[in-house]
Amino acid sequence: MSEADSDHELIVAELGREPTPAEAALFENLWSEHCAYRSSRPLLSAFESEGEQVVVGPGDDAAVVALPSYDDTSAGDRDIPEAGSNSDVYITLGIESHNHPSYVDPFDGAATGVGGIVRDTLSMGAYPIALTDSLYFGSFDREHSRYLFEGVVDGISHYGNCIGVPTVGGSVDFHPDYEGNPLVNVACVGLLNEDRLVTAVAQEPGNKLVLVGNATGRDGLGGASFASEDLAEDAETEDRPAVQVGDPYAEKLLIEANEQLIDEGLIESARDLGAAGLGGASSELVAKGGLGAHIELERVHQREPNMTPLEILLAESQERMCYEVEPDNVDRVREIADRFDLGCSVIGDVTDGNYVCTFKEDEQDESERQTVVDVDAEFLGEGAPMNDLPWNEPAEAGTELPEFDLETAFDAVVGSPNTASKRWVYRQYDHEVGVRTSVPPGDDAALIAIREAECGLAIAAGAAPNWTAANPEAGARAVALENATNLAVKGATPLAAVDCLNGGNPEKPDVYGGFKGIVDGLAGMCAELSVPIVGGNVSLYNDSVSGPIPPTPTLAMVGTKASYEAPPLAATADEDATLLLVGDDALEADSFALGGSEYLVQQDGTDRFPTLPENAPARLEALETVANDDSTLATHDVSHGGLAVSLAEMVTETAGLAVSIETDSPAGALFHETPGRALVLTTDPESVRATFDGVAPVASIGATTTDGTLSVTVGEDTLERTAGEISERRSVIEAELE
Repeated sequence: MSEADSDHELIVAELGREPTPAEAALFENLWSEHCAYRSSRPLLSAFESEGEQVVVGPGDDAAVVALPSYDDTSAGDRDIPEAGSNSDVYITLGIESHNHPSYVDPFDGAATGVGGIVRDTLSMGAYPIALTDSLYFGSFDREHSRYLFEGVVDGISHYGNCIGVPTVGGSVDFHPDYEGNPLVNVACVGLLNEDRLVTAVAQEPGNKLVLVGNATGRDGLGGASFASEDLAEDAETEDRPAVQVGDPYAEKLLIEANEQLIDEGLIESARDLGAAGLGGASSELVAKGGLGAHIELERVHQREPNMTPLEILLAESQERMCYEVEPDNVDRVREIADRFDLGCSVIGDVTDGNYVCTFKEDEQDESERQTVVDVDAEFLGEGAPMNDLPWNEPAEAGTELPEFDLETAFDAVVGSPNTASKRWVYRQYDHEVGVRTSVPPGDDAALIAIREAECGLAIAAGAAPNWTAANPEAGARAVALENATNLAVKGATPLAAVDCLNGGNPEKPDVYGGFKGIVDGLAGMCAELSVPIVGGNVSLYNDSVSGPIPPTPTLAMVGTKASYEAPPLAATADEDATLLLVGDDALEADSFALGGSEYLVQQDGTDRFPTLPENAPARLEALETVANDDSTLATHDVSHGGLAVSLAEMVTETAGLAVSIETDSPAGALFHETPGRALVLTTDPESVRATFDGVAPVASIGATTTDGTLSVTVGEDTLERTAGEISERRSVIEAELE
């Protein structure tokens, strides 16, 4: 029996009758993989989501985390507040995927992904203050990949810039297995306090359900079920109606209207209209409160004539919010909506019964009203049976190392689109709007000012498809450590994270085995680092005629520090500065693993995945301490592309670097990508050694020079490149697209 037939039998047994067409469509969408997580939910219990700082964890539109307060006498002393114990400053964290829509229509698909995650932020009572975008495409040398890349970036920049929310970070990766199915993962950070907090839990029978925002049209119909299927060869034409069309100017009005509604305490609960449209938002809202609703669908303000009840329920038209409002406050909500030129419909009531939707034509008598949906809201939202799928352990990679030539390898890795400058991308984003951004995109992590809490918030986001393709579990552990290291080199302590778990068709045992691996790996390292996973998103069926995507665990992690001032740049260094490499156990033992590295990808080699450090928390704490020390001139993460890329990036910020490394393996020393390492440019190397004593190795590998050249001696090989030559090679994306 197929899953659809089995679901149908279960629904008929629950209802005691055949479902109506509208009910059948609601169940199809809300019981889809995209909404119900039928294949992934059994695995997600691996994540640790609780912590003293966690106010609202997984299950709502976004998570809510309390920011720590810092002792002014010491930048390193901070107090993590108990959740809900005070009205201090909170942030929201949320992440979403808009993968299939971005393949079919890259501009609108990516743009509405931004709009959706921003509305998730609004529904918690927060004001959006920062975005990150993690993007994954097929090989950069493919024309179709570049077409999707340009369209997605254009859509993100247009929407984000118009609504005035800065895009401060993210990542861009190219891998041939994304050719038929790119990924667009968008995260948002919002700001609020305890008094402004709203959830998606309906509060009281008798309250009104009010729809505020754009009018409802026929765009995005069936988007949830579309997102739960493999992409077909003709998806770009056949599935275009399932892609929503966004209006960022309406979203900006909605942001400001929501702010006033929250300020005046008019909202009891809220849900943004995303997957499955009004049917999804309203049924989930009342189900979370153990309640029901009575909705009169013809009351919904519409922009197209003759819409059917099913279309009104399932359309995923953008820029809409569903609010629970006390009856006495409805007129004031309508006034605020009118002031911001937004539509407003009182569509029904919260009840203590079933979730009921009725409909009548405008000219019909009330006696002609039809009941099109009458189901238990909790059964609709939570009744989908989970899938118990078989899985295979991914095969271990073999060892096949390519011939090594220092200059050829260095130029290839530094000039790869994966490790090259992403300046072409982030300079299209307005990262300064809101005047909070201290460290902009392009660094290891962004840093934004939370003046309300007198602290800085560091944000890192991304994954590493080469790593998780080579070894899903170890690669995902490395992704978590890499994001945490990006925060530590900015002097921030990790606070919390959200994930977007992307995989192929889970019905294939090898694909599901890889997906299970990234869940276990991410969960394991985050638990080790004491970083709660407070929310996230799952996107499966990222499969097409070209095959499944690599298992891709995008992580968006935030950390805090006492100061929000930008750390010093390496350009402030003088000639006496010493360059240290901290945390590289492989260099000390002269034993390197290159699995998952860009070096091997460039030369079609294989190798085992590197062993990660066993004391990662202690290493990050030491690195955070060093990054905040006055004698530290610069700190820089070492990971993607290895030491070679980190040196290339650092030399563009300094007068020059002279580097010498003693090793029998030049390729291993320069190009292995084990995370948890960093370059430290310091005027007090002994202080750094003392901080890392007993924690991790510290190697002195070079010094600054005045000639503007990177000179690298590795074993018996020497390479020299000017900063200008390096910058030109790292501009491969700009050179191709401009």
